Amino acid sequence: MKLFPIRGGIHPEYHKELSGERAIEPLPLPQRLYIPVQQHIGAPAEILVAEGDLLKKGQVIARRQGAVSAHQHAPTSGIVLAVTEIPAPHPSGLPQSTIVIEPDGRDDWTALPDPIPDPFAVAPGTIAERVAESGIVGMGGATFPSAVKLNLGIQHRIETLLINGAECEPYLTCDDRLMREHADAIIDGARIMAHVLGAPRIVVGIEENKPQALAAITVAASAFPNIEIATLPVKYPMGSERHLTLAVTGLETPARKLTADLGVVVHNVATARAVHQAVRFGRPLIARVVTVSGGAIRTPRNIETPIGARVADLIDFCGGFAQRPERLIQGGPMMGTPLPNLDVPVVKGMSGILALTAAEINDRPSDPCIRCGACVNICACGLTPVELAAHIRHDDLDGAAKLGLLDCVSCGSCSWVCPSHIPLVHYFNYAKGALIAQDRQQRKTERTKTLVEAHAARQERIAAARAANRKPKATTDHGVQA
Repeated sequence: MKLFPIRGGIHPEYHKELSGERAIEPLPLPQRLYIPVQQHIGAPAEILVAEGDLLKKGQVIARRQGAVSAHQHAPTSGIVLAVTEIPAPHPSGLPQSTIVIEPDGRDDWTALPDPIPDPFAVAPGTIAERVAESGIVGMGGATFPSAVKLNLGIQHRIETLLINGAECEPYLTCDDRLMREHADAIIDGARIMAHVLGAPRIVVGIEENKPQALAAITVAASAFPNIEIATLPVKYPMGSERHLTLAVTGLETPARKLTADLGVVVHNVATARAVHQAVRFGRPLIARVVTVSGGAIRTPRNIETPIGARVADLIDFCGGFAQRPERLIQGGPMMGTPLPNLDVPVVKGMSGILALTAAEINDRPSDPCIRCGACVNICACGLTPVELAAHIRHDDLDGAAKLGLLDCVSCGSCSWVCPSHIPLVHYFNYAKGALIAQDRQQRKTERTKTLVEAHAARQERIAAARAANRKPKATTDHGVQA
C-alpha cells in the first residue's frame, strides 16, 4: 500500500537481536503479587477486598470508578495478605494503594463471563462493556482505558482502525513476538474492535525489520479483504500514534486534537490480543508479555508475566545481571522512564524492563549548545528544539508554548542526536508539566471565582427577599389593608 513520508526521525542502534529470537516464555508464579489499583490513565479503581480474603483467578479485586478508569483482577487464586501502599513503578517512587496477594498454587479460575461466540452479531456497546469489565487498557504504554477509545465511534465517523505493530523503540521485541506467535488472535481482536468502532477499514502497520511478524500477520489477515498490511520503513518514532497515522493515511493530526477527528483510531497489537481473549473466552487482562533486555541482563527474554510480579522476579528468571547496570528503565530507552528499584510490580502498560550498561547509555555532562541545528533537522513534529529549550531555560513557558511545545511527543530524538548531550526532552517534559499545572490552577481559580460570585448573588437575592418581606403592606384611606 502507498505510504506517506514523515519528517525527521532517527536510526538508533536497535539491539532487538538480544531478545527477539527467543519464543515467549511463561514466568513461574512468584511467591507474592502486588496489584496497584491505578495502572491506567484516569481515576484509581475502588478496592473491593480486605486482608484475609480468599481470591479466585480473574476475580475483580478493584472496581473502576467513572468513565475513565479500569477494573483490576486477581492474576491467580490465593489470599489477600495486605491492602497497603508500596512504591509505584514510576520515577518518583511515590507509594500508591496496592493489593498484595499470596498465590495458593492452584490457579483456580472464578466464574468468567460467557464467551461471545459471534461478536459481529451483537451490539457494539455490548463488546465495549465487555472490554471495560475486563480491565483492558492501551498496552503500548499509554494505558488509556480501551473501552473509552472503542466508544469514539459514537462521537466520530471512524473510517480506519490502525493496529500499531511498529515497535520502533530499541531493544523491545514483545510486540514482534506476539505477532509471530499469536497473529490469529491479534487479527480477530482487530476485527472485533473495528466492528465496535464501525470502521470499514483495518490497517496493520509493521516496520520492515520484523519479516517474520509481517509474514505471520499477512497470512492471518489473508481471508479478510478489508485488512491491509502496511510495511513501514524503519525509523524512530514511527510507532508514535500521530506519526503512524500520518505515514498510513497522509493526514496530519492538528495540535491538541485526536486522530479520531481524522477518522482514525489506533490500538496496539497487544491490546487487540487482549480484546480477543476477553470477548472469545471471557478472560480479563491479568498478564502481559514483557521484554527484559539490555547489556547487563544475562539472558534477555520475552516473558508472559502475571500483572503484579516484581521486576526482580523477571530479572531472576533471566539469570540475573551479567554485570552491574548503569541504568534501569521501564519501557524503551527513548521514551521509557527510570525504575526506582527492583521491587516495583509489573503493570499493564509495562512493555519492557531494560538494564543498560554505561557503554549503552553513553552518559556524559552537557556542553554548551553549538547551534548546529541537528535537533531541528530530525524533529518529527517540525519544531525547533533549540529555541524551545532557550525559552524554557529563561522560564518563558508561554513563549515555548507559542513555538509549539505542546505539540512535542517527547520521543527524545533531539536529545539522542545532540552532539552537546543536552537533555532537551527533559526540558520539554518539565515545561509541559508546569504548563499543565498552571492550567489546572487557573481552572481551579476560575471555578472558585464562579462559585464565590454565585454565592454572593444568591445572598443578594435572599437579602432582597427578606427586605421585601419587611416592608409594611399598603393600606386604604379607611386604614384597611389593601
